[in-house]
Amino acid sequence: MMNGKSGIDKISFDYKKYALPVGVAAEVKRGENGFKIEDWVPNNLKSQVPLFVSYAISAAKQALDDSGWDGDRNTAGVAIGGGIGSIAEITAGHDILTGPGLKKLSPYFIPKFLINMASGYVSILHGFKGPNHSVSTACATGAHAVGDAASFIQRGLADAMLAGATEASIVPLTVAGFSRAKALCSSFNDDPSGSSRPFDVKRDGFVMGEGAGMLMLEEYESAVKRGARIYGEVRGYGLAGEAYHITQPTPDGDAAKRCMEQAIWSSGLDVDDIEYINAHATSTPIGDLSEVKAIKSLFKPTTPLVISSTKGATGHLLGAAGAVEAIYTLMALNTGVLPGNMNLEQLDPQIGELCSPEWKICREPIKREIRAAISNSFGFGGTYASLVFSKLDSN
Repeated sequence: MMNGKSGIDKISFDYKKYALPVGVAAEVKRGENGFKIEDWVPNNLKSQVPLFVSYAISAAKQALDDSGWDGDRNTAGVAIGGGIGSIAEITAGHDILTGPGLKKLSPYFIPKFLINMASGYVSILHGFKGPNHSVSTACATGAHAVGDAASFIQRGLADAMLAGATEASIVPLTVAGFSRAKALCSSFNDDPSGSSRPFDVKRDGFVMGEGAGMLMLEEYESAVKRGARIYGEVRGYGLAGEAYHITQPTPDGDAAKRCMEQAIWSSGLDVDDIEYINAHATSTPIGDLSEVKAIKSLFKPTTPLVISSTKGATGHLLGAAGAVEAIYTLMALNTGVLPGNMNLEQLDPQIGELCSPEWKICREPIKREIRAAISNSFGFGGTYASLVFSKLDSN
């Protein structure tokens, strides 16, 4: 992403066979030079574990190793969600039942598509006996999982939490469903890397992505005592409901405004303290505009503000988006490099009119030291989540 490289390519199955209008996706590369389940999942579990769970197992192991944490597993928990689970396992199970028959159906058929199995397997593999929590709130899932996990620690229910979300749902049936909802980009099948373009005037829908993102959250004093590398603080958490439409946001962005407002209020910071927004912006005509309207209604025009959506590079990871984008936001705080907005060639004039001269929707990564940032995640059903992150010295 920082090198301007897109993770979006031609979709791996023959989309024309199903008369689908969408031929691009941001899939995890698998096989010899990519992700291999056997690198992460023990042999005795490989037949039980679906792809979305294997992504969670991989990301959780990497987060745990990076943290250096080796504390009391009785007070450590997991909060791992997903947006869809495994459509692939459901369709495969149906084919077995209507073909070879019941006796050929795996006894693990049900666990293979239940979303909370990601939390279940991760807790088993690492012996975490604290809260075993799972979230499924469409595209707000990852942010809700991180926010919930932080609140468990704050309430004394756990000392440490592996938190995040996972998604692996790029299959014909899911693409067909989103296509029927007119949610996906269908104008760039010959230019996959240019297909996801948040805030751009040519945007026409999101691009499906997949993967997982995990954070190791820990009680502050414990992290300091053991000399942990601390990337930042989960400073605030906001939640809101829209009560408007099952798939579309309100044109005025009211729920997004209230969600960000609550997250900033819970952080103890002022609105003016926020210097970067990792926007939910999925590259849809209505959604991107609605979010910018929310930003305009909450933030002062005199506040220097950088805004970007990382989905131009990654596509939309659905349930995993909020967790992955929380990581991007923390890395922006850590490195002083704010991610750019890929494929923003011509800013939508309606969006441009809403933006103050002090605000920058950045096309390329920019160097800027910041102290506090907010990451937004919004989902079907009118579910909203915002997370405020800060450097430890911004108290």
